[in-house]
Amino acid sequence: MPHMLILGMGYTGSRLAMRLRAEGWHVTGVRRAADAETLDFSDEAAVLTAIARASHILSSVPPEGDADPVLTRYGGAIAAAPAIWTGYLSSTGVYGDAAGAWVDEASPTGVARRAARAQADADWGALRPDLRRFRLPGIYGPGRSALDRVREGRAHRIDLPDQVFSRAHVDDIVAGVLASIHHGPPGIYNLSDDLPCAQNRLIEEACALLGQPAPPLLTLEEAQLSPMARSFYAENRRVANGRAKRLLGWSPLYPTYREGLRACL
Repeated sequence: MPHMLILGMGYTGSRLAMRLRAEGWHVTGVRRAADAETLDFSDEAAVLTAIARASHILSSVPPEGDADPVLTRYGGAIAAAPAIWTGYLSSTGVYGDAAGAWVDEASPTGVARRAARAQADADWGALRPDLRRFRLPGIYGPGRSALDRVREGRAHRIDLPDQVFSRAHVDDIVAGVLASIHHGPPGIYNLSDDLPCAQNRLIEEACALLGQPAPPLLTLEEAQLSPMARSFYAENRRVANGRAKRLLGWSPLYPTYREGLRACL
């Protein structure tokens, strides 16, 4: 039985675990607040045992400050592990601001506010020759989409008509990871949908699906966003997914936000 070890059982990691278990895999999850189904990240003996036993290892843990906590604590063990497949969920934020231009896996990284993220991405890439790095854009899916923000009154439309983002449905990310397990070579893969566009279009579509009026257009200052939400608008790029399509035989089940939001309903 294949055995996947997932370090970081967050939104995407949990969704992947559910899919793998449905396909007959044994899955071990690791998180900081352990429960009956996961190991505690600080329980080194248990985590090191899992690393040594797993056939597949994936980390979805982002850096904390300037360091990647998984690499700091378990990087040596993962580098030496007998696993036949290893992966890391990174971010398309490593590309920084491209002024709305397209970026792909060969584009420069490590600029602006995502320097720590880019360093973690590079460090994982150097850890093992068989590593797969999945660079992910904005992730949405059931319980975490523009529909939820509209329902909860948290949706904004920002008056930045040239601002463009890429995104991916969580199940398309899971499918991309699985495709790399079955027949994909090591390397870097952008897992994004086919339609980069303004965030306002998602909000307007979500409002239409829910039969609610779209919120008014606001400036960034008028919206009074949190620093994290405001930083979302500091970068502008389109993410190309052609490499994943060519080498993994993957294509998004939800190629645009329209199909993805309807599925979330």
